[in-house]
Amino acid sequence: MESVIRVRVSAAQAHYGGQLVDGAFVLQLFGDCATELLIRQDGDEGLFLTYSEVQFKAPVFAGDFVEAVGRMTEVGNTSRKMEFTAVKQITRPADHNLAPSAMDVLEEPVVVATAKGVCVVPRDRQRRG
Repeated sequence: MESVIRVRVSAAQAHYGGQLVDGAFVLQLFGDCATELLIRQDGDEGLFLTYSEVQFKAPVFAGDFVEAVGRMTEVGNTSRKMEFTAVKQITRPADHNLAPSAMDVLEEPVVVATAKGVCVVPRDRQRRG
């Protein structure tokens, strides 16, 4: 089972100079993927227990289009293990002499972050499965 969320990063998400976005934004996308997966699996949002192996691999900037994918890898009695990947699909061109509205669709999406996570859905909240 997979969850896919694609968003354009707003200027409001820029946290650092140069319109750089902090990693917490990508983790929020991973959390949204997890919530969708839990609802589809159990009919309940569940609770995020832990992230592990979080790696930020490339910068994200305001204006970028980012796609987050979450995949459930293991279902226990109450625990749900997941893996997440976020890729940048569209970004500003390196040539800053172009108009500020210029954007490039990347031939190959750039992986910006990966992580693993564990969520819990208490047995009495599981309505499916």
